Amino acid sequence: MGDVSGDAAAGGTKAIILPIPGKRNILITSALPYVNNVPHLGNIIGCVLSADVFARYCRLRGYNTIYICGTDEYGTATETKAMEEKCSPKEICDKYHAIHKEVYNWFGISFDEFGRTSSPQQTEVCQAIFGKLLENNWLSENTMQQLYCDTCERFLADRLVEGICPTPGCEYDSARGDQCEKCGKLLNPTELKDPRCKVCQTTPRIRDTNHMFLELPLLRNKLEEYINKTSVAGSWSQNAIQATNAWLKEGLKPRCITRDLKWGVPVPLERFKDKVFYVWFDAPIGYVSITSCYTNEWEKWWKNPENVELFQFMGKDNVPFHTVMFPSTLLGTGEDWTLMKTISVTEYLNYEAGKFSKSKGVGVFGNDAKDTNIPVEVWRYYLLANRPEVSDTLFTWADLQAKLNGELLNNLGNFIHRVLSFIAKPLGQGYGSIIPDVSDADSHGLTLGLAEKVGKYVDQYVESMEKVKLKQGLKSAMAISTEGNIYLQTAQFWNLYKEDKPSCNLVMRTSAGLVYLLACLLEPFMPSFSQEVFKQLNVPVERHMSLCEEKGDIERAKQPWKILPSGHKIGTPEPLFKELKDEEVELYRDKFAGSQAQRIVRAEAEAEKLAAQLKSTNVSGGGKKQQAKSTGSKSKAAVEPEITITRLDIRVGLITKAQKHPDADSLYVEEIDVGESQPRTVVSGLVKYIPLEEMQNRKVCVLCNLKPAAMRGIKSQAMVLAASNSDHTKVELVEPPKDAIVGERIKFSGFEGEPDSVLNPKKKVWETLQVDLATNGDLVACFKDIPFTTSAGICKVSSISSGSIR
Repeated sequence: MGDVSGDAAAGGTKAIILPIPGKRNILITSALPYVNNVPHLGNIIGCVLSADVFARYCRLRGYNTIYICGTDEYGTATETKAMEEKCSPKEICDKYHAIHKEVYNWFGISFDEFGRTSSPQQTEVCQAIFGKLLENNWLSENTMQQLYCDTCERFLADRLVEGICPTPGCEYDSARGDQCEKCGKLLNPTELKDPRCKVCQTTPRIRDTNHMFLELPLLRNKLEEYINKTSVAGSWSQNAIQATNAWLKEGLKPRCITRDLKWGVPVPLERFKDKVFYVWFDAPIGYVSITSCYTNEWEKWWKNPENVELFQFMGKDNVPFHTVMFPSTLLGTGEDWTLMKTISVTEYLNYEAGKFSKSKGVGVFGNDAKDTNIPVEVWRYYLLANRPEVSDTLFTWADLQAKLNGELLNNLGNFIHRVLSFIAKPLGQGYGSIIPDVSDADSHGLTLGLAEKVGKYVDQYVESMEKVKLKQGLKSAMAISTEGNIYLQTAQFWNLYKEDKPSCNLVMRTSAGLVYLLACLLEPFMPSFSQEVFKQLNVPVERHMSLCEEKGDIERAKQPWKILPSGHKIGTPEPLFKELKDEEVELYRDKFAGSQAQRIVRAEAEAEKLAAQLKSTNVSGGGKKQQAKSTGSKSKAAVEPEITITRLDIRVGLITKAQKHPDADSLYVEEIDVGESQPRTVVSGLVKYIPLEEMQNRKVCVLCNLKPAAMRGIKSQAMVLAASNSDHTKVELVEPPKDAIVGERIKFSGFEGEPDSVLNPKKKVWETLQVDLATNGDLVACFKDIPFTTSAGICKVSSISSGSIR
């Protein structure tokens, strides 16, 4: 196990991996990032990072795996960027390929090959596939009308045209000629209302031009047979199925595969010598050509469907090109291609109050993350814990701080450091850094109970990761850390050491085994963290535990006291994470506000001041209080946004555990899953209204952005919403439909916007909105007569009509 970075790793030669008969051979690709800017965090989690986690997991399991990616370099966006920067398209590609590679290297992305679509291999493979399609009569030549700019004296490619989206209800005024960024609909430039040339802003005119088309309608039967079979066998994500079906339902049309451009793969026909292939015809072929750069035996991966499983990762806007266009292209050749088995699709990761945008320079970009001094394992963890698998998620600095300080520092880091630092204490106080010998655990109920729970979480981890449910896999791994902390606290090892040494030996050796197990399970998510843990355990990298069925690793993981041998000497324990302070969060939020262009202007104006602030408020060094006050004062001048229902973060939650408050007879303490890597602790005054057995394992509506508050000694991190009758003698939980997705945000028709990260109690946002929350005569929970709505339907109560919700 360990970091097996290929092209992204520094130096060294590596053995070429080829499919092995009788083994699971996994071919992984992530959508090729475009070279028109530095990748932002939304690009990174949507494509390369998610694929990297799965690739590392596959290697951990002993599968024969390669991970292929590279930069997508041809097309209009490159030409446009080159015009902006006053250089050639090739110079732009060289510049941004190097930047992308550096960013992914810092993020620890373990490509086996990170290539480019501007390679000679791309031209060779692309033209060969085109030749087969032409030979098999799946192509046609047609005259089409295209916008021509008389000022620029050129046909305008899709992305060189902007205008008003023609889709009813959208009418976004900056829709591109190929796709509307707002509603996602694919467009032709001539469909835009009031089109304008992006270069000179003049109105273009329509002119005839000849192009080649892929006859998708003729390929429909082959395509639908593939989709119907593979979407089930490969467990395609629901958003991928929906996007694909939308294309099919709309009706497949001949798709133009050539463009009037110079920068691209040339069309190998004399009458088309001044044209190139459309980027969305040649870009997916880049997966193949980049593999051919990795090995000249690339066909063993790409023309071997019986022995190779292809997994592809991408954002939701790329789905139709991978489920319709690319498979149709390969099917049309008549050759035995390895077609995609499983597609993993992410929704959008939004930034603070809006969308990440690479073209507009909005959000935190890969090089920004590096410059914060926040360690890479924190960035990887946060992005993966917040991975938008079923719905859009939101990046906020406050949430990053909460996850670092709460989940990584106080849970995971605290558990590991407590265990290793106690073992490292000198004899008489600890174990002198030596793993103790133990008798069998059969008679130790606490340890057996822990082992049973750990076994279940390991099984859940494997099941989730096999289905590419990465967020759930991470959640299962982190739950083992939570159980470890509970185990230590319940055992009270510091007392056992004095009173019952054999039991203490068992507890500490078991806990050290959990540390080792956590490092293994979390390696796909945080490889640099795992390397540090193995170093502190004094375990050589090449001897890391794997999760191979054949080696019995899964079963061994369920007996953690057997993982590390007695007599093993650990290394030197060190804290693994450092606290992110409030003043640092304010600094980063301020620093990364606005677009990249705006930041440059600000940076130039405040260079000396900002440098001083960064020097005194980095993650590793802590901040000075006086400077914290000055940086924090900027946010106070911000205009308070309007109080609307969108400022509340109400989610579908699942109560996984409920019990009586140990110090208050009227209160329950619940553990509630709200779609995060760890459940939230919630204290509710429901004891006299709802029996304890009815609180178990039920879905509820949870207000997640109230400021945490201590209730009789236990901090409540959210609030369960319930309705009460007029005299408050009856209370019922507001319940989502049974098929609602845990963690999804409750929506209100006509209201759109992102919630506050944490509601400011002084602004009375909750108090202002709460008066308009009530049930109606049909028992539906509403805000001003607008139902609480989930993807599975509306939220209701059992019997209270016209009840107040709080």
